[in-house]
Amino acid sequence: MEYRQLGASGLEVPVLSFGTATFGGGNDFFKAWGSTQVEEATRLVDICLEAGLNFFDTADVYSQGLSEEILGKALAGKRDKSLISTKATFTFGDGPNNQGSSRFRLIKQVEGSLKRLNTDYIDLYHMHGFDGNTPIEETLRALDDLIQSGKIRYIAASNFSGWHLMKSQAIADKYGWNKYVAHQVYYSLANREYEWELMPLGLDQKVGAIVWSPLAAGRLGGKYRRNQPLPQDSRVAQGGSPIPEAVINEEVFYNIIDTLYEVAEETGKTVAQVAINWVLQRPTVSSIIIGARNEAQLLQNIESVGWNLTTEQVKKLDQASEVPTIYPYWHQRQNLKLNPLPKFY
Repeated sequence: MEYRQLGASGLEVPVLSFGTATFGGGNDFFKAWGSTQVEEATRLVDICLEAGLNFFDTADVYSQGLSEEILGKALAGKRDKSLISTKATFTFGDGPNNQGSSRFRLIKQVEGSLKRLNTDYIDLYHMHGFDGNTPIEETLRALDDLIQSGKIRYIAASNFSGWHLMKSQAIADKYGWNKYVAHQVYYSLANREYEWELMPLGLDQKVGAIVWSPLAAGRLGGKYRRNQPLPQDSRVAQGGSPIPEAVINEEVFYNIIDTLYEVAEETGKTVAQVAINWVLQRPTVSSIIIGARNEAQLLQNIESVGWNLTTEQVKKLDQASEVPTIYPYWHQRQNLKLNPLPKFY
């Protein structure tokens, strides 16, 4: 397993982390992801640790806390060998303060997560989304206090816009508070908008990317082919995709699929392994979250590391997945001397 430094922190994380949204299956949406219970979760965690994958990602809203509970039980006796990432901000429970990133709510959610995870501390704590109602100063001060108390060790953002993240970093810098060291983002061959602003920001501010859904909710996992029926056993067909169908350009998507199969044949790897390896080679990427409903799927995904696509293969996939940018990015790209792109090769 390869390890990389997480943003501007001193923390080393494996390039693959294990996402546990498949644990629990507490409602119809998450059942489409998976319904892994404690016994199977424990086996999956053990496989990860044996492979050097010691970074586990969850969130309070995954099956309304059930994912955290199962992960905590699966890590019993192994907490000192693992890193745990969890999140808050989205709707959890009832009442007027059941969402957001206020001081009141963050303290409450951290205490709940610690209890469910059966741990004394959280290694990486994410704001699952940006809260436009709570002052950024309130959120960051609360997070800094939680770090000072020892309940969390590092903080991260997730699904922020560029200005959300940059303003947060500037405010933290102004007051000498802890900054976000990572940004959990959606990034895949099917949707490369992360490259337009968030990647240059990550490079400039040393914010590491933790990538969710590198297979575009399973669309790049090897079940889709041009001119063939859509797979009915997929997460998309079962209503569990966090990626709207409207943001997938169908013609570009099948160009990507055709190229993935071509590169998979060249490398002797699976389509999913090629798609994940492509993301691993992109600038700012510290870790990619992989999920698995079973042991076979997990072992296959773990084999996405330990080798690299050639530059020519990466360029081939880049060309197949290229889409027009929106304003102001197409305007900025008219003069790449003033606005250089990240160095991909």
